[in-house]
Amino acid sequence: MDTIPIWLSSISFFFFGISYFTSQYLKDEFKRYGLEKFGPLTATLQIMGAVGLLVGLKIPLILSVASGGLAILMLLGFGVRIKIRDGFWLSLPSLLFALLNGYILYNSLQIT
Repeated sequence: MDTIPIWLSSISFFFFGISYFTSQYLKDEFKRYGLEKFGPLTATLQIMGAVGLLVGLKIPLILSVASGGLAILMLLGFGVRIKIRDGFWLSLPSLLFALLNGYILYNSLQIT
């Protein structure tokens, strides 16, 4: 399996997950979404997903679970952004990460 998408996704989710806890901007974004109480959970899931992707390089089942979870998380994020009328371009990164993790999930299921 090509590891570049896995590393790209993992590094990104580590960055965004940790950034929630260190950046007031991201906390304010969750307030803007109307999901302030879900910010810490989302950040924790992002960090866990990032770890799961890397562990999944050795354990394919973990890769499938982590990439599937991150794909769902990002699809929900895309939906929230559309709902609050952020527009397509501001919503696009969440959709791209959903597709990237969907791709990782699909490939991981081919090797299990």
